[in-house]
Amino acid sequence: MEAELAALAASGATTFVGLMATEAWTQVRGRLARFLGRGEDDEVIDAELEESREELIAARRNGDEDGAADVAAEWRIRIRRALRDNPEAEQELRAILDELAPQQTVGPSVAINHNTISGGHYNAPVIMAQWVSDSAPSTVPRGPGTA
Repeated sequence: MEAELAALAASGATTFVGLMATEAWTQVRGRLARFLGRGEDDEVIDAELEESREELIAARRNGDEDGAADVAAEWRIRIRRALRDNPEAEQELRAILDELAPQQTVGPSVAINHNTISGGHYNAPVIMAQWVSDSAPSTVPRGPGTA
């Protein structure tokens, strides 16, 4: 059960930190503050979330991947504690994540996928795509003997 809660906390942190630099953050921030504060420390947590957002944006702007990863790690730990300390929190977090899933889609068939690459040093962008080429795929059927 602990591994399941750890995975849920990691998923929540990845989702929330991924949304920190988007327009959806203003809506998400309040929900996350209420989830973590349990009605007692909402304003304090809201301020901490905003501070983390600023740290994340600055880290990304400066190419500081460790700094960005630190923000995610901090919230993963806090979410995990909330899940461990409150049995009802698991269902609440799952509901929040289910609600946020549609906000991560870009168009009718395009979805944003957040990946993390760790270990090693990369000197170029890492690209994940269905296809990568100089031109769009051809929609003209090609028969025998055509180039």
